[in-house]
Amino acid sequence: MHISEFIEQIQNGFLQTSWLERLAVLFGIVQVLLSRKNKISNYFFGIIGICLTISVLYNAKLYAEILLHAYYLVMSIYGLWYWKFRNQSQQQIYITRCSKQDWSIVVGIVVGGYFLLFAFLTYFTDSDVPIMDAFVSSTAWAGMWLLAKRKIENWILLNISNFVAIPLLFHKELYLFACLTIFLFIVAISGYIKWKKIMSTQF
Repeated sequence: MHISEFIEQIQNGFLQTSWLERLAVLFGIVQVLLSRKNKISNYFFGIIGICLTISVLYNAKLYAEILLHAYYLVMSIYGLWYWKFRNQSQQQIYITRCSKQDWSIVVGIVVGGYFLLFAFLTYFTDSDVPIMDAFVSSTAWAGMWLLAKRKIENWILLNISNFVAIPLLFHKELYLFACLTIFLFIVAISGYIKWKKIMSTQF
């Protein structure tokens, strides 16, 4: 494929998307950029973006993806609460690294989520990429959980998911979303560096 053809396909993909989809992507980008800056307002944009995305997926009858984004919605609401209030004293939650217990939960989410999604995609859908699809989703689940708990390793898990999602989206000829994921991959690297600097000054 020539570069000109590749660019044309991206342009055509963008033109074929609805305004609802474009708004969902826009809110998603703002949410990630605010997360990078350690702003609690990232969750407000994230929640709106997720709701818009669910509407798009419902119209497209992609019910499995709706379940995934419903999880994102729950974790975003939890994250909003957790970032703002940890206990009755309403103390601020600092950015920290994962403990052994956190890593145990992460492994459980990734492994358990992978096998559940793989089984669902294999036996109840016509997916032709159940291995990659299940891996992308399960690692993203773990990353969202770490983000909600303000663990710096959330960026690592999210980028593992992004790294596999990029070729998957190109394979599915979803060029616009593949380019968005490349952007999110770069932002996640920047976010990790930014959070690391914040960690050194927050105490």
